[in-house]
Amino acid sequence: MQPVVSGPRALAATVVGRGDLDAARAQMGFSLAWHIVLACLGVGLPLLTLIVEWRGVRTGDPSYRLLARRWARAMGVLFAVGAVSGTILSFEMGLLWPGLMGTFGQVIGLPFAMEGIAFFIEAIFLGIYLYAWDRLPPRTHLLTGLPIVVAGVASAFFVVCANAWMNQPRGFTLRDGKVVHVDPWAAMFNPATPPQTTHMILAALMVAAFLTSSVYAVAMLRGRRDRYHRLGFTVPLVLGAIVTPVQLVVGDWAARFLAHYQPVKLAAMEGVYRTGDHVPLTIAGIAGPRGLRYGLRIPDGLSLLVGYSPNTVVKGLEEVPPDQRPPVTGVHLAFDLMVACGLFLMAVSVWLLVLGLRRRRRGGAWLEGETRPLRAFLALGVLTGPAAVVALECGWTVTEEGRQPWIVWGLLRVHDAVNVAPGLMVGLWLVVGVYVLMTVATVYVLRRLTRDRPVPLAPQEHDVREYPVV
Repeated sequence: MQPVVSGPRALAATVVGRGDLDAARAQMGFSLAWHIVLACLGVGLPLLTLIVEWRGVRTGDPSYRLLARRWARAMGVLFAVGAVSGTILSFEMGLLWPGLMGTFGQVIGLPFAMEGIAFFIEAIFLGIYLYAWDRLPPRTHLLTGLPIVVAGVASAFFVVCANAWMNQPRGFTLRDGKVVHVDPWAAMFNPATPPQTTHMILAALMVAAFLTSSVYAVAMLRGRRDRYHRLGFTVPLVLGAIVTPVQLVVGDWAARFLAHYQPVKLAAMEGVYRTGDHVPLTIAGIAGPRGLRYGLRIPDGLSLLVGYSPNTVVKGLEEVPPDQRPPVTGVHLAFDLMVACGLFLMAVSVWLLVLGLRRRRRGGAWLEGETRPLRAFLALGVLTGPAAVVALECGWTVTEEGRQPWIVWGLLRVHDAVNVAPGLMVGLWLVVGVYVLMTVATVYVLRRLTRDRPVPLAPQEHDVREYPVV
Protein backbone atom coordinates (compact mmCIF):
# COMPACT_ATOMS: atom_id res chain seq x y z
CA MET A 1 0.00 0.00 0.00
CA GLN A 2 1.60 3.27 -1.12
CA PRO A 3 1.32 6.30 1.17
CA VAL A 4 -1.21 8.83 -0.09
CA VAL A 5 -0.55 12.43 0.85
CA SER A 6 -3.14 15.17 0.70
CA GLY A 7 -1.85 18.74 0.71
CA PRO A 8 1.87 19.53 1.12
CA ARG A 9 4.39 16.81 0.46
CA ALA A 10 6.02 17.14 3.89
CA LEU A 11 4.34 17.51 7.25
CA ALA A 12 4.12 20.92 8.88
CA ALA A 13 7.34 22.24 10.29
CA THR A 14 7.88 23.02 13.95
CA VAL A 15 10.10 25.68 15.47
CA VAL A 16 13.36 24.31 16.82
CA GLY A 17 16.75 25.84 17.40
CA ARG A 18 19.60 24.76 15.17
CA GLY A 19 21.75 23.84 18.16
CA ASP A 20 19.07 21.58 19.62
CA LEU A 21 18.54 19.90 16.25
CA ASP A 22 22.26 19.22 15.91
CA ALA A 23 22.37 17.96 19.50
CA ALA A 24 19.50 15.54 18.87
CA ARG A 25 21.11 14.24 15.70
CA ALA A 26 24.52 13.91 17.38
CA GLN A 27 23.03 12.08 20.37
CA MET A 28 21.10 9.64 18.19
CA GLY A 29 24.04 9.10 15.88
CA PHE A 30 26.49 8.55 18.74
CA SER A 31 24.16 6.15 20.55
CA LEU A 32 23.48 4.17 17.40
CA ALA A 33 27.14 4.02 16.40
CA TRP A 34 28.05 2.66 19.84
CA HIS A 35 25.17 0.22 20.15
CA ILE A 36 25.41 -1.24 16.67
CA VAL A 37 28.79 -2.83 17.39
CA LEU A 38 27.32 -4.55 20.47
CA ALA A 39 24.31 -5.61 18.42
CA CYS A 40 26.57 -7.20 15.80
CA LEU A 41 28.45 -9.13 18.47
CA GLY A 42 25.08 -10.24 19.82
CA VAL A 43 24.27 -11.72 16.42
CA GLY A 44 27.62 -13.28 15.51
CA LEU A 45 29.27 -14.27 18.79
CA PRO A 46 26.57 -16.81 19.80
CA LEU A 47 27.03 -18.55 16.44
CA LEU A 48 30.81 -18.67 16.90
CA THR A 49 30.37 -20.02 20.43
CA LEU A 50 28.07 -22.80 19.25
CA ILE A 51 30.49 -23.72 16.46
CA VAL A 52 33.41 -24.23 18.84
CA GLU A 53 31.23 -25.97 21.42
CA TRP A 54 29.93 -28.33 18.74
CA ARG A 55 33.50 -29.10 17.71
CA GLY A 56 34.41 -29.67 21.34
CA VAL A 57 31.50 -32.08 21.86
CA ARG A 58 32.29 -33.92 18.64
CA THR A 59 36.07 -34.18 19.03
CA GLY A 60 36.58 -33.93 22.78
CA ASP A 61 39.28 -31.31 22.17
CA PRO A 62 39.65 -29.17 25.33
CA SER A 63 40.80 -26.21 23.21
CA TYR A 64 37.35 -25.94 21.65
CA ARG A 65 35.64 -26.33 25.02
CA LEU A 66 37.75 -23.62 26.59
CA LEU A 67 37.00 -21.26 23.70
CA ALA A 68 33.29 -21.97 24.07
CA ARG A 69 33.29 -21.24 27.80
CA ARG A 70 35.28 -18.03 27.49
CA TRP A 71 33.29 -16.74 24.54
CA ALA A 72 30.09 -17.56 26.40
CA ARG A 73 31.22 -15.37 29.30
CA ALA A 74 32.04 -12.54 26.94
CA MET A 75 28.67 -13.08 25.28
CA GLY A 76 26.89 -12.66 28.62
CA VAL A 77 28.76 -9.44 29.43
CA LEU A 78 28.14 -7.94 25.99
CA PHE A 79 24.47 -8.91 26.09
CA ALA A 80 24.00 -7.08 29.40
CA VAL A 81 25.76 -3.95 28.14
CA GLY A 82 23.89 -4.11 24.84
CA ALA A 83 20.60 -4.31 26.73
CA VAL A 84 21.45 -1.03 28.48
CA SER A 85 22.46 0.78 25.29
CA GLY A 86 19.44 -0.60 23.45
CA THR A 87 17.15 0.69 26.18
CA ILE A 88 18.73 4.14 25.86
CA LEU A 89 18.07 4.06 22.12
CA SER A 90 14.44 3.10 22.61
CA PHE A 91 13.92 6.08 24.94
CA GLU A 92 15.72 8.38 22.52
CA MET A 93 13.35 7.43 19.71
CA GLY A 94 10.42 8.81 21.67
CA LEU A 95 12.13 11.68 23.50
CA LEU A 96 14.17 13.10 20.64
CA TRP A 97 11.84 12.40 17.72
CA PRO A 98 8.23 12.79 18.86
CA GLY A 99 7.24 13.98 15.39
CA LEU A 100 8.20 10.57 14.02
CA MET A 101 6.82 8.34 16.74
CA GLY A 102 3.73 10.44 17.38
CA THR A 103 2.72 10.37 13.73
CA PHE A 104 3.96 6.99 12.54
CA GLY A 105 4.31 4.97 15.75
CA GLN A 106 1.28 2.83 14.92
CA VAL A 107 2.80 2.04 11.52
CA ILE A 108 6.24 0.90 12.67
CA GLY A 109 5.24 -0.40 16.11
CA LEU A 110 4.99 -4.03 14.95
CA PRO A 111 8.70 -4.68 14.23
CA PHE A 112 9.69 -2.99 17.51
CA ALA A 113 7.22 -5.16 19.43
CA MET A 114 8.50 -8.32 17.74
CA GLU A 115 12.08 -7.27 18.44
CA GLY A 116 11.15 -7.03 22.11
CA ILE A 117 9.81 -10.60 22.05
CA ALA A 118 13.00 -11.82 20.37
CA PHE A 119 15.07 -9.99 22.99
CA PHE A 120 13.32 -11.74 25.89
CA ILE A 121 13.66 -15.12 24.20
CA GLU A 122 17.37 -14.47 23.77
CA ALA A 123 17.73 -13.40 27.41
CA ILE A 124 15.90 -16.48 28.73
CA PHE A 125 17.93 -18.99 26.75
CA LEU A 126 21.17 -17.12 27.40
CA GLY A 127 20.56 -17.59 31.11
CA ILE A 128 19.88 -21.29 30.59
CA TYR A 129 22.97 -21.63 28.40
CA LEU A 130 25.32 -19.91 30.83
CA TYR A 131 24.19 -21.70 33.98
CA ALA A 132 23.65 -25.21 32.64
CA TRP A 133 27.10 -26.24 31.41
CA ASP A 134 27.35 -29.33 33.61
CA ARG A 135 23.70 -29.55 34.58
CA LEU A 136 22.66 -30.78 31.14
CA PRO A 137 24.12 -33.41 28.84
CA PRO A 138 26.61 -31.83 26.39
CA ARG A 139 24.42 -32.25 23.33
CA THR A 140 21.35 -30.94 25.14
CA HIS A 141 23.31 -27.94 26.36
CA LEU A 142 24.43 -27.29 22.80
CA LEU A 143 20.79 -27.24 21.69
CA THR A 144 19.92 -24.59 24.29
CA GLY A 145 22.20 -22.21 22.42
CA LEU A 146 20.31 -22.45 19.14
CA PRO A 147 17.44 -20.15 20.26
CA ILE A 148 20.06 -17.54 21.21
CA VAL A 149 21.37 -17.49 17.64
CA VAL A 150 17.89 -17.44 16.12
CA ALA A 151 16.65 -14.72 18.48
CA GLY A 152 19.74 -12.59 17.89
CA VAL A 153 19.28 -12.73 14.12
CA ALA A 154 15.55 -12.07 14.52
CA SER A 155 16.21 -8.99 16.68
CA ALA A 156 18.49 -7.55 14.03
CA PHE A 157 15.95 -8.35 11.32
CA PHE A 158 13.03 -6.64 13.05
CA VAL A 159 14.98 -3.49 13.94
CA VAL A 160 16.30 -3.11 10.42
CA CYS A 161 12.76 -3.62 9.10
CA ALA A 162 11.80 -0.40 10.88
CA ASN A 163 14.76 1.43 9.38
CA ALA A 164 13.95 0.02 5.94
CA TRP A 165 10.44 1.42 6.29
CA MET A 166 11.95 4.87 6.88
CA ASN A 167 13.62 4.49 3.49
CA GLN A 168 10.53 3.07 1.76
CA PRO A 169 7.40 4.08 3.74
CA ARG A 170 4.45 1.79 3.01
CA GLY A 171 1.39 0.37 4.73
CA PHE A 172 -0.69 3.46 5.48
CA THR A 173 -2.51 6.42 4.01
CA LEU A 174 -1.61 9.95 5.07
CA ARG A 175 -4.48 12.42 4.89
CA ASP A 176 -4.26 15.96 6.20
CA GLY A 177 -1.22 15.04 8.26
CA LYS A 178 -2.93 12.06 9.94
CA VAL A 179 -2.20 8.38 9.41
CA VAL A 180 -5.18 6.20 8.47
CA HIS A 181 -5.74 2.69 7.06
CA VAL A 182 -2.63 1.21 8.67
CA ASP A 183 -1.33 -2.13 7.40
CA PRO A 184 1.62 -2.94 9.73
CA TRP A 185 2.63 -6.07 7.80
CA ALA A 186 2.91 -4.14 4.54
CA ALA A 187 4.91 -1.51 6.40
CA MET A 188 7.34 -4.05 7.84
CA PHE A 189 7.83 -5.97 4.60
CA ASN A 190 8.48 -2.97 2.39
CA PRO A 191 10.67 -3.07 -0.75
CA ALA A 192 13.79 -2.06 1.20
CA THR A 193 13.44 -4.88 3.74
CA PRO A 194 15.07 -7.77 1.78
CA PRO A 195 18.31 -6.05 0.72
CA GLN A 196 18.74 -3.98 3.87
CA THR A 197 18.12 -6.76 6.39
CA THR A 198 20.30 -9.24 4.50
CA HIS A 199 23.09 -6.69 4.22
CA MET A 200 22.91 -5.91 7.95
CA ILE A 201 22.83 -9.51 9.19
CA LEU A 202 25.84 -10.43 7.05
CA ALA A 203 27.63 -7.30 8.31
CA ALA A 204 26.92 -8.40 11.89
CA LEU A 205 28.49 -11.80 11.24
CA MET A 206 31.53 -10.15 9.67
CA VAL A 207 32.03 -7.74 12.58
CA ALA A 208 31.75 -10.49 15.20
CA ALA A 209 34.01 -12.85 13.25
CA PHE A 210 36.79 -10.43 12.36
CA LEU A 211 36.78 -8.66 15.74
CA THR A 212 37.13 -11.98 17.54
CA SER A 213 39.89 -13.22 15.24
CA SER A 214 41.80 -9.94 15.54
CA VAL A 215 42.03 -10.37 19.32
CA TYR A 216 43.76 -13.72 18.90
CA ALA A 217 45.93 -12.35 16.08
CA VAL A 218 47.37 -9.87 18.57
CA ALA A 219 48.10 -12.68 21.02
CA MET A 220 49.76 -14.79 18.32
CA LEU A 221 51.99 -11.91 17.26
CA ARG A 222 53.09 -11.76 20.90
CA GLY A 223 54.23 -15.37 20.69
CA ARG A 224 51.20 -17.32 21.89
CA ARG A 225 51.10 -20.05 19.24
CA ASP A 226 49.42 -22.87 21.20
CA ARG A 227 46.42 -24.68 19.76
CA TYR A 228 43.97 -22.62 21.82
CA HIS A 229 45.08 -19.36 20.24
CA ARG A 230 45.41 -20.85 16.76
CA LEU A 231 41.80 -22.02 16.89
CA GLY A 232 40.64 -18.75 18.43
CA PHE A 233 42.15 -16.96 15.46
CA THR A 234 41.22 -19.41 12.70
CA VAL A 235 37.61 -20.35 13.48
CA PRO A 236 36.15 -16.81 13.41
CA LEU A 237 38.43 -15.81 10.53
CA VAL A 238 37.13 -18.68 8.42
CA LEU A 239 33.54 -17.62 9.16
CA GLY A 240 34.38 -14.06 8.14
CA ALA A 241 36.08 -15.30 4.98
CA ILE A 242 32.96 -17.26 4.05
CA VAL A 243 30.59 -14.35 4.64
CA THR A 244 32.68 -11.60 2.99
CA PRO A 245 32.22 -12.58 -0.70
CA VAL A 246 28.51 -13.10 -0.08
CA GLN A 247 28.34 -9.64 1.45
CA LEU A 248 29.95 -8.09 -1.62
CA VAL A 249 27.24 -9.62 -3.81
CA VAL A 250 24.50 -8.44 -1.45
CA GLY A 251 26.03 -4.96 -1.37
CA ASP A 252 25.82 -4.82 -5.15
CA TRP A 253 22.17 -5.89 -4.89
CA ALA A 254 21.49 -3.12 -2.37
CA ALA A 255 23.11 -0.51 -4.64
CA ARG A 256 20.97 -1.62 -7.59
CA PHE A 257 17.93 -1.35 -5.35
CA LEU A 258 18.81 2.27 -4.67
CA ALA A 259 19.11 2.98 -8.39
CA HIS A 260 15.42 2.12 -8.77
CA TYR A 261 13.88 3.17 -5.44
CA GLN A 262 16.15 5.90 -4.01
CA PRO A 263 18.13 7.34 -6.93
CA VAL A 264 18.92 10.53 -5.00
CA LYS A 265 20.76 8.51 -2.35
CA LEU A 266 22.71 6.65 -5.03
CA ALA A 267 23.55 9.97 -6.70
CA ALA A 268 24.93 11.27 -3.39
CA MET A 269 26.89 8.05 -2.82
CA GLU A 270 28.54 8.32 -6.22
CA GLY A 271 28.63 12.10 -6.53
CA VAL A 272 26.42 12.25 -9.63
CA TYR A 273 24.94 15.70 -10.24
CA ARG A 274 23.51 15.40 -13.75
CA THR A 275 21.23 12.71 -15.11
CA GLY A 276 22.64 10.89 -18.11
CA ASP A 277 24.31 7.83 -19.54
CA HIS A 278 28.01 6.91 -19.74
CA VAL A 279 28.31 8.05 -16.12
CA PRO A 280 31.82 7.54 -14.71
CA LEU A 281 32.60 5.92 -11.39
CA THR A 282 34.41 8.40 -9.16
CA ILE A 283 36.65 7.19 -6.37
CA ALA A 284 37.23 9.70 -3.53
CA GLY A 285 36.82 13.37 -4.34
CA ILE A 286 35.24 16.40 -2.69
CA ALA A 287 31.88 17.83 -3.68
CA GLY A 288 32.02 21.08 -5.62
CA PRO A 289 29.35 23.27 -7.23
CA ARG A 290 29.44 21.27 -10.46
CA GLY A 291 30.45 17.83 -9.27
CA LEU A 292 33.18 15.95 -7.47
CA ARG A 293 36.70 17.37 -7.58
CA TYR A 294 40.05 15.66 -7.02
CA GLY A 295 38.57 12.19 -7.50
CA LEU A 296 39.75 9.30 -9.67
CA ARG A 297 37.29 8.73 -12.51
CA ILE A 298 36.66 5.43 -14.25
CA PRO A 299 34.89 6.13 -17.57
CA ASP A 300 31.40 4.60 -17.85
CA GLY A 301 32.02 2.76 -14.57
CA LEU A 302 28.81 3.62 -12.74
CA SER A 303 26.56 3.03 -15.75
CA LEU A 304 28.18 -0.39 -16.19
CA LEU A 305 27.70 -1.28 -12.52
CA VAL A 306 24.07 -0.19 -12.43
CA GLY A 307 22.84 -1.64 -15.72
CA TYR A 308 25.74 -3.64 -17.22
CA SER A 309 25.84 -1.19 -20.11
CA PRO A 310 27.56 2.18 -20.67
CA ASN A 311 24.23 3.42 -22.04
CA THR A 312 22.49 2.93 -18.68
CA VAL A 313 20.94 6.18 -17.50
CA VAL A 314 21.78 7.16 -13.92
CA LYS A 315 19.70 9.87 -12.26
CA GLY A 316 21.58 12.79 -10.73
CA LEU A 317 21.00 15.17 -7.86
CA GLU A 318 19.46 17.66 -10.27
CA GLU A 319 16.27 15.58 -10.11
CA VAL A 320 15.38 17.17 -6.75
CA PRO A 321 15.60 20.73 -5.39
CA PRO A 322 18.81 21.69 -3.56
CA ASP A 323 17.09 21.62 -0.15
CA GLN A 324 16.26 17.91 -0.65
CA ARG A 325 19.79 16.75 -1.47
CA PRO A 326 21.93 14.78 1.00
CA PRO A 327 25.41 16.03 1.99
CA VAL A 328 27.39 14.65 -0.94
CA THR A 329 30.95 14.72 0.40
CA GLY A 330 30.19 12.87 3.63
CA VAL A 331 27.96 10.25 2.02
CA HIS A 332 30.33 9.68 -0.91
CA LEU A 333 33.48 9.31 1.20
CA ALA A 334 31.70 7.05 3.71
CA PHE A 335 30.55 4.82 0.86
CA ASP A 336 34.04 4.68 -0.66
CA LEU A 337 35.59 3.84 2.71
CA MET A 338 33.02 1.09 3.28
CA VAL A 339 33.81 -0.44 -0.10
CA ALA A 340 37.57 -0.15 0.52
CA CYS A 341 37.25 -1.96 3.86
CA GLY A 342 35.14 -4.66 2.21
CA LEU A 343 37.74 -5.21 -0.50
CA PHE A 344 40.48 -5.36 2.13
CA LEU A 345 38.59 -8.03 4.05
CA MET A 346 38.04 -9.91 0.80
CA ALA A 347 41.79 -9.81 0.07
CA VAL A 348 42.58 -11.17 3.54
CA SER A 349 40.00 -13.93 2.99
CA VAL A 350 41.64 -14.93 -0.29
CA TRP A 351 45.07 -14.90 1.37
CA LEU A 352 43.69 -17.14 4.11
CA LEU A 353 42.58 -19.65 1.48
CA VAL A 354 45.94 -19.57 -0.31
CA LEU A 355 47.92 -19.85 2.93
CA GLY A 356 45.79 -22.72 4.17
CA LEU A 357 46.10 -24.67 0.94
CA ARG A 358 49.85 -24.12 0.81
CA ARG A 359 50.32 -25.29 4.39
CA ARG A 360 48.19 -28.35 3.76
CA ARG A 361 50.17 -29.36 0.67
CA ARG A 362 53.43 -29.00 2.57
CA GLY A 363 52.09 -30.94 5.53
CA GLY A 364 52.98 -28.23 8.03
CA ALA A 365 50.94 -27.34 11.09
CA TRP A 366 48.58 -24.44 10.64
CA LEU A 367 49.95 -21.05 11.69
CA GLU A 368 53.19 -22.35 13.15
CA GLY A 369 56.63 -20.90 12.60
CA GLU A 370 57.95 -17.37 12.30
CA THR A 371 58.07 -16.79 8.56
CA ARG A 372 57.61 -13.28 7.25
CA PRO A 373 54.47 -14.11 5.21
CA LEU A 374 52.86 -15.62 8.30
CA ARG A 375 53.67 -12.62 10.48
CA ALA A 376 52.42 -10.31 7.76
CA PHE A 377 49.20 -12.30 7.60
CA LEU A 378 48.76 -12.08 11.37
CA ALA A 379 49.41 -8.33 11.25
CA LEU A 380 46.67 -7.95 8.64
CA GLY A 381 44.50 -10.21 10.79
CA VAL A 382 44.82 -7.63 13.58
CA LEU A 383 43.47 -4.98 11.20
CA THR A 384 40.46 -7.01 10.05
CA GLY A 385 38.49 -6.30 13.22
CA PRO A 386 38.79 -2.50 13.05
CA ALA A 387 38.22 -2.62 9.28
CA ALA A 388 34.95 -4.51 9.74
CA VAL A 389 33.78 -1.99 12.35
CA VAL A 390 34.71 0.96 10.11
CA ALA A 391 32.83 -0.62 7.20
CA LEU A 392 29.81 -1.10 9.46
CA GLU A 393 29.80 2.48 10.71
CA CYS A 394 30.32 3.86 7.21
CA GLY A 395 27.45 1.74 5.92
CA TRP A 396 25.08 3.19 8.50
CA THR A 397 26.37 6.67 7.74
CA VAL A 398 25.45 6.15 4.09
CA THR A 399 22.03 4.76 5.05
CA GLU A 400 21.13 7.61 7.37
CA GLU A 401 22.93 10.59 5.85
CA GLY A 402 21.93 9.50 2.36
CA ARG A 403 18.27 9.85 3.34
CA GLN A 404 18.68 13.46 4.47
CA PRO A 405 16.89 15.79 4.85
CA TRP A 406 14.14 13.17 5.36
CA ILE A 407 13.64 11.07 8.47
CA VAL A 408 10.79 9.31 6.62
CA TRP A 409 11.75 9.45 2.97
CA GLY A 410 9.64 11.91 1.02
CA LEU A 411 7.18 12.50 3.87
CA LEU A 412 8.74 13.86 7.05
CA ARG A 413 11.89 15.93 7.41
CA VAL A 414 14.30 15.52 10.29
CA HIS A 415 13.74 19.16 11.26
CA ASP A 416 10.01 18.52 11.59
CA ALA A 417 10.36 15.38 13.73
CA VAL A 418 12.73 16.61 16.45
CA ASN A 419 11.64 17.51 19.96
CA VAL A 420 11.06 21.28 20.19
CA ALA A 421 11.92 21.46 23.90
CA PRO A 422 15.12 23.42 24.62
CA GLY A 423 18.15 21.99 26.36
CA LEU A 424 18.81 18.93 24.20
CA MET A 425 22.53 19.68 24.31
CA VAL A 426 22.53 18.80 28.02
CA GLY A 427 21.08 15.41 27.22
CA LEU A 428 23.82 14.85 24.64
CA TRP A 429 26.60 15.34 27.16
CA LEU A 430 24.85 13.17 29.74
CA VAL A 431 24.54 10.34 27.23
CA VAL A 432 28.18 10.71 26.18
CA GLY A 433 29.20 10.44 29.82
CA VAL A 434 27.10 7.30 30.32
CA TYR A 435 28.61 5.65 27.25
CA VAL A 436 32.15 6.53 28.32
CA LEU A 437 31.53 4.84 31.66
CA MET A 438 29.99 1.79 29.97
CA THR A 439 32.94 1.54 27.59
CA VAL A 440 35.48 1.65 30.40
CA ALA A 441 33.53 -0.89 32.47
CA THR A 442 33.03 -3.25 29.54
CA VAL A 443 36.70 -3.20 28.53
CA TYR A 444 37.76 -3.71 32.16
CA VAL A 445 35.49 -6.73 32.65
CA LEU A 446 36.47 -8.33 29.34
CA ARG A 447 40.17 -7.87 30.08
CA ARG A 448 39.71 -9.46 33.50
CA LEU A 449 38.09 -12.45 31.84
CA THR A 450 41.07 -12.91 29.52
CA ARG A 451 43.66 -12.54 32.28
CA ASP A 452 42.44 -15.52 34.28
CA ARG A 453 44.89 -18.39 33.82
CA PRO A 454 44.10 -20.86 32.61
CA VAL A 455 40.43 -20.25 33.37
CA PRO A 456 38.45 -18.84 36.33
CA LEU A 457 37.98 -21.60 38.86
CA ALA A 458 34.36 -22.66 38.97
CA PRO A 459 32.72 -26.02 39.71
CA GLN A 460 31.22 -26.36 36.27
CA GLU A 461 34.59 -26.02 34.52
CA HIS A 462 36.47 -29.07 35.66
CA ASP A 463 37.03 -30.27 32.11
CA VAL A 464 39.12 -27.25 31.13
CA ARG A 465 40.49 -26.06 34.47
CA GLU A 466 43.90 -27.65 33.98
CA TYR A 467 44.22 -26.81 30.29
CA PRO A 468 47.52 -24.92 29.84
CA VAL A 469 47.05 -21.55 28.19
CA VAL A 470 49.84 -18.99 28.36
